[in-house]
Amino acid sequence: MDKFNYDKLLRYSFQSMYYAIITDDKGKIKFLSKNYQKLLNMDEEHFYDKPIQDIIVDSEIPRVLKSRKEEIGYLFTLKNGLTVVCNRIPIIENEKLYGVISTASFYNLNDVAILEKQIKDLQKENLGYKKKIHELSSSKQQDCINNVIGNSKSIMGIKDIVQKFANSNLTFLITGETGTGKEVFANAIHELSNRRDKNFVKINCAAIPKDLLESELFGYESGSFSGAIKGGKMGKFELANGGTLLLDEIGEMPLVLQSKLLRVLQEGELERVGGLKTIKLDVRVICVTNQNIVEQVEKGLFRKDLFYRINVVEINIPPLRDRLEDIPPLCDYFINKINYSLGLGITDIKKDVFALFNEYIWTGNVRELYHVLERACIMAGLGSLKLENLDFLLERIYKKNIISDKTSYNDVSLNDITAEVEKEKIIKTLINTKGNKSSAAKLLNIDRSSLYNKLKKYGIDI
Repeated sequence: MDKFNYDKLLRYSFQSMYYAIITDDKGKIKFLSKNYQKLLNMDEEHFYDKPIQDIIVDSEIPRVLKSRKEEIGYLFTLKNGLTVVCNRIPIIENEKLYGVISTASFYNLNDVAILEKQIKDLQKENLGYKKKIHELSSSKQQDCINNVIGNSKSIMGIKDIVQKFANSNLTFLITGETGTGKEVFANAIHELSNRRDKNFVKINCAAIPKDLLESELFGYESGSFSGAIKGGKMGKFELANGGTLLLDEIGEMPLVLQSKLLRVLQEGELERVGGLKTIKLDVRVICVTNQNIVEQVEKGLFRKDLFYRINVVEINIPPLRDRLEDIPPLCDYFINKINYSLGLGITDIKKDVFALFNEYIWTGNVRELYHVLERACIMAGLGSLKLENLDFLLERIYKKNIISDKTSYNDVSLNDITAEVEKEKIIKTLINTKGNKSSAAKLLNIDRSSLYNKLKKYGIDI
């Protein structure tokens, strides 16, 4: 096709559009479709190379020229009162702006009215879904305990206790090692209670200086101490009024404050620091600690009467090493979370990785498991999580078997020194082979059965 016929075809194509305008980069009209010419009642000699604002006063094309951004699906009312849906597209090549083409997607007001009705129907339907979600929020709250990951007998027993007592006003004492998920259960207690729509206020008693903890808990009046905010400040108990207050690391609370806390819990009222007015309270208290409170009581570090006041419903979250069957579902949950937050593509975990996890002590419990998986997933990127992605964990496992406190050679026999050297050699070889015993045996120039015997002899666990 020669250039003349090609240009002619393009012109016919634009003419076939019901309403179409093309301007140059200065906003001067270079083309108007026939229907648009009829609408404006003007020939080409009257509009060609004229500024768009002179022909269509309220045209939006100048804005598109300035922004260089396309506008799709914008409503526009024409001179005859007809409402159309416009698409305004800047003509850009190699970052140079040549002009704008504007076309009408709809030219019949009835079509627009139909579209508008469809949009309103969709909006109405969307509001219905929102209402349904709100109505189902109670179902979500009732199901939130099932979102606590873990199917072990101990965890299922704790879930049962939480469901039975969450809707009461009884005080909970949640104990367990660091990283076991105590706050997860505290959240579930609040969500299952009839206070779920009120404030859930949290305060870490160990993270706030002792001389500030009282005012943080109970608030203070203006001028009660140097540096006090004018007008005073509301404390955490007041913020949680009608809702739930989580006292994290309750075992770290100073004795002098324990007596005041006991009175507040017993009387259901408080006075701000430096204040005289009594404030009535309706607060559900959940206490959390990783310390042995009974030992704290015996040592005189925790008030016995306060212990009995907060220990109405006690739940102890067992360490991860005592519920290894919870590791697979926790891994599934965490990997999905990590994939989503980091944009990774981990699909599954190899069996030998679970074998490694079962050998590890997990002193950091569930929190440590999450961070181990996070590091391993980033190393793997996508696909299956393999043992080679967890070489850092292998080192942790084996290094605990290496004696760090070296005893003087003068105090040990030659056999002891030989055994220690052999043990350390085996551990380092296992680290290098990423736990592969067959490869380790080959590098050590011994058979597998001999290696297993030595692993048992030296207490090397894997």
